[in-house]
Amino acid sequence: WVLGFGLLVLAMFGGLTGYDLPGDLLSGTGLQVVNGTILSIPVVGTYLSFFLFGGEFPGDDLIARFNTLHVLVIPVLMVVLIAGYAVLALRHRPAQYPGPGRTRDNVVGLPAKVYAVKAAGYFFFVAGVIFFMAAVAEINPVWDYGPFRPDQVSAGSQPDWYMGVADGLLRVMPGWEMDFWGHTLALDNLLPLLAGTLLFLAMGAYPFLEAWVTDDDSEHHLLDRPRNRPVRTALGVAWLSVYAVALIGAANDIIATRLHMSVNDVTWAVRVGLFVVPVLAFVVTKRVALALQRRDRDLVLHGRETGVIKRLPHGEYVEVHEPLDPARLHTLTSHEQHRPLDAVPPRDGDGAVVRGTQRLRTGLSGFLYGPGTQIPKPTATEHEEITGRHGS
Repeated sequence: WVLGFGLLVLAMFGGLTGYDLPGDLLSGTGLQVVNGTILSIPVVGTYLSFFLFGGEFPGDDLIARFNTLHVLVIPVLMVVLIAGYAVLALRHRPAQYPGPGRTRDNVVGLPAKVYAVKAAGYFFFVAGVIFFMAAVAEINPVWDYGPFRPDQVSAGSQPDWYMGVADGLLRVMPGWEMDFWGHTLALDNLLPLLAGTLLFLAMGAYPFLEAWVTDDDSEHHLLDRPRNRPVRTALGVAWLSVYAVALIGAANDIIATRLHMSVNDVTWAVRVGLFVVPVLAFVVTKRVALALQRRDRDLVLHGRETGVIKRLPHGEYVEVHEPLDPARLHTLTSHEQHRPLDAVPPRDGDGAVVRGTQRLRTGLSGFLYGPGTQIPKPTATEHEEITGRHGS
C-alpha cells in the first residue's frame, strides 16, 4: 500500500513536470500557482521558493532541470518502487477474490501463460490509445498559448486531473490573510495546501489506522467485497466526492462561461458542496452497502427467485425459490465480521485515568464495526431451518 501510494505521488509530480516542460503561457501559469503555494508556507516559504528556483520566480535553476526530473529522476524512482512492489508481491503473494478453496494461505490464480497473454494485450491496448492521441491530438501548442510571461495568465487555463483538487481548493478559498508574530499568513493558499496534503495523507495512512483499531496485523490474501465493509467503502466514496467537487471548482470559470452563470455562484456552490456532498455520499453509500448485505442474507436463507409462481392448497400464491450453488453460497458467507472493542470507562479498576488514545481507539472501533454498520451473517442453524422449511 505504501509503495502504491508513493507511485501515485511520483506519478502526480511526473505529470506536473511534464506539464511545465513546454514553457508556454499555460505551463508557466501552472508553475506560478505552485510557486504561490510554496510562498504561503509560514516562515520558510520565501527561502524555499528562492532555493528551488534559484532566485526570484521563475529563476534559472529548477526550470532548467525539469527535463531531467521528468525523463530521468522521477522514472528511476518509479522503477525502484515498482521493483519493490513486485518483490513484496512475490514474497507475500497477491490478493484474490473469495471463493471455494481460496484461503489466506494459498493463491488460486491464472496460469502464468494466460496471465502473460492478458498483460501483453492490456499493454498493447494502452500503447495504442497513447499513440492514437499523439497522432490526432494537439497538446500545448506554444504558438497558440504564447511564451510564458509572469505578468500574464492565459484565459481558460485548467489544471490536469492530478492537480485538479489542489487548484480547485485554491480557487474556492476566500482571500483570507492574518498577521502572526510579525509574519503575514496567506491563508487563501496555506489552508488549501494543508487540506490537500491531509486528504492524501489520510488515504496513505488509512490501512494502518484500521489495523490499529481492529488490532489485526495478520496477512490478508482474500479481498473484501465493498458491501461487506460499509463504513470503509463509504469513507472511500466520500474521499472521491471531495476530489470530484474540488475538480469542479478548478473549472469554475469555464463552467460559468459555458452555462452563462455567475462565477461567484459556481464558487459558492463548490464551497458548500465540499462540506455537504461528502456527508451525503457517505450516508448513501453506507445505506446501499447495508441493503446489499440484506439482499445477500435473504439469498442465503431463501435461495434464488426462479420466477415460478405456485399456488398452495389453501389458495396462497408463492414464488418458488432455488437453493444457491455451493460456490455462490461460499462467496456470500465466507467473509469475516469484526466485533467492536468494548467501551472503556474514564478510569480503570485501580482508579487511574484511561489514556485518551485508548478511548479514541474504542470510539473508532464502534464507528467502523458498531451497531448499524453491518448486517449479521446467517448462522448455520438459521440456514438449515429455513431451507428445510422451504423443502417441506
